[in-house]
Amino acid sequence: MTVRRYIRPVAPFHPSGAGALGLAVAGRADLRFAAAELIERDAAGVRRRMASSAELEAGAGDWRALLERLSAPRPALAGLPLDRPRIAGIVNVTPDSFSDGGRFAAPEAAIAHALRLDAEGADILDIGGESTRPGAAPVDLEEELRRVLPVIEGLAGRTRARLSIDTRKAEVMRRAAAAGVHMVNDVSALTHDPAALAAVADTGLPVVLMHALADPRTMQADPRYDDVVLDVYDMLAARIEACEAAGIPRSRLAVDPGIGFGKTLAHNLALIGASSIFHGLGCAVMLGASRKSFIGRLTGAPPGERLAGSLAAALQGARQGAQLLRVHDVAATRQALGVWLGAEGGGAPP
Repeated sequence: MTVRRYIRPVAPFHPSGAGALGLAVAGRADLRFAAAELIERDAAGVRRRMASSAELEAGAGDWRALLERLSAPRPALAGLPLDRPRIAGIVNVTPDSFSDGGRFAAPEAAIAHALRLDAEGADILDIGGESTRPGAAPVDLEEELRRVLPVIEGLAGRTRARLSIDTRKAEVMRRAAAAGVHMVNDVSALTHDPAALAAVADTGLPVVLMHALADPRTMQADPRYDDVVLDVYDMLAARIEACEAAGIPRSRLAVDPGIGFGKTLAHNLALIGASSIFHGLGCAVMLGASRKSFIGRLTGAPPGERLAGSLAAALQGARQGAQLLRVHDVAATRQALGVWLGAEGGGAPP
């Protein structure tokens, strides 16, 4: 009987100069946890128990290997050290994105918006030409290229931020790489296009693998999981294995649990609340919760009035160690992170 194991760090605390106390996550001395939930899953069901950080450190066998992967320092991604949360600013070059659709559809407007996000402190500019909101229709290759390439070319060499292409298409990945992007962000985790694995392997770029349930047109039609956190983890683990088999090393991978992509309100909240578990995959973790509909369902706020909820989600992600936060509101997120990091003893603001 195959047994799958997971470690979810819990009870984050500020060590207050206490040296090596606590479980360090992803090699970060400022990110320590007092305990962890140990989870086992097999055909007989799911078993959970709590363990102190000291008990974990003294462990052996399968738990030891998983703990070492969870604790190991993460290499820089697209040249960005992952010693603190990094901000990815969203640049939607689309007429139909759920929050800002149409505002930056013209290349000049998108470039100006991206440069503004750069000035506000974005570490990454994530440029996308196809809306993948629930119910969105696909965009053909030539149209997507027409939208994004002028923006990438207009930004290359003009910004200190890394450029990311948000796409599901292999040819867009290849053309964007040639135009100067530094990384790929694929909401399908390189499953939508059969050529995507080879494209990313050939470019040598890092890639964010996001979990989504089915296609954007159908993903919100009654999504179901046995255990949403463990199911999403397992899918991402499988995609990491596929990437490694295709010649993309784990050091070039990041994972994203895909908030809002085939999830109910309860699923989204469970994933945000347990996001520390994804460090067990041995990759950087991205959280993209900005302005999403779960905030509206909780608060009644329309997309343009979800800043407070977006900041709360971002800080919850940062508290659990997310290295990448994908947001619309860069300046506000940077300010919130600066205060949080200062209070937690994490050094200078981002």
